[in-house]
Amino acid sequence: MVKKNKRIGLLILTMIILVSCAKSPMSKKDVSTIESEPITTKEIVTQETTTKNNKKNGKGLSVQGTNLVDSSGKIITLRGVSTHGLSWFPQYVNKDAFKYMRDEWNVNTVRLAMYTAEYNGYCTGDENNRQALIQLVDNGVSYATELGMYVIIDWHILSDNNPNMYKNQSVDFFNKMSKKYSKHTNVIYEICNEPNGGTSWEEIKSYAVEVIDTIRKNDKDAVIIVGTPNWSQYVDQAAASPIDRDNIMYALHFYADTHRDDLRNKMVNAINSGLPVIVSEFGICDASGNGNVNIEEANKWMQVIRQHNVSYVIWNLSNKQESSALINSSCSKVSGWTNDELSESGKWFIGK
Repeated sequence: MVKKNKRIGLLILTMIILVSCAKSPMSKKDVSTIESEPITTKEIVTQETTTKNNKKNGKGLSVQGTNLVDSSGKIITLRGVSTHGLSWFPQYVNKDAFKYMRDEWNVNTVRLAMYTAEYNGYCTGDENNRQALIQLVDNGVSYATELGMYVIIDWHILSDNNPNMYKNQSVDFFNKMSKKYSKHTNVIYEICNEPNGGTSWEEIKSYAVEVIDTIRKNDKDAVIIVGTPNWSQYVDQAAASPIDRDNIMYALHFYADTHRDDLRNKMVNAINSGLPVIVSEFGICDASGNGNVNIEEANKWMQVIRQHNVSYVIWNLSNKQESSALINSSCSKVSGWTNDELSESGKWFIGK
């Protein structure tokens, strides 16, 4: 009798489960949403930080087709803020600032812009200056890692025009960095910010291959960003002759009041041809980093960026008296900014 009651109970329980499942089937829309929706910042913070120190327990970010994806193959969009030159505005490399941007601005990435040739650049300053820059980079990586954020180490060439000018220093730097952070899943290397001055894609490419291969000796799968000719605008040239290496993305930089439909179309055409593009620097003013802020063109850029799952990093976290700075020049705070303490560029960005 007891066994019979147990069988009846199990039968009733099975029927309840079947009826419950029948009432709430998963539609095709539900399935596609789970598979293809880009991950949010909060999900990145919890899912990608596999241990407290963000050490590799497996694969981190990778490039699949034109997309950046996480270890499960889910599309990731980086929403980042770039520092200004580390030598000039070091005070913004602090944990409170990073945490505030993560929590209040929905930022998941910080780019550490280390100039190479300008005043107190890595390649032009003295040894004390170099060590100070390395310490700032290390601090920035540590803060980002503790907070579950991504961090881009940016070899910020500009007035040096051609990355080959300081290639030996670059190889040495990225050898040290990739050894030091080889177990991190959140570190991305940007190996030449904005080649310019007539530097050709072939010159950039030969430099990039040597630096990439140096990094790969220490870190087999970190994402590496390569700049393109003419201040990282000629992604079409990279698309015509991409680098034969894995987990490479190609930089496109724009300033909305200067660069409009022509450059947007160039980016879209490159992506459609199969090139993985990242907007590792942009502003909503003119190309000088100053001048008029153009909200209309900035919004057009954001529409295209989102249509193609392009990651983007805005320039710059400082209170410099220029329109690309996110903080008002009158504000000396280095974290916890109110809306009134932001520039027009800053207010636009946090609203996106």
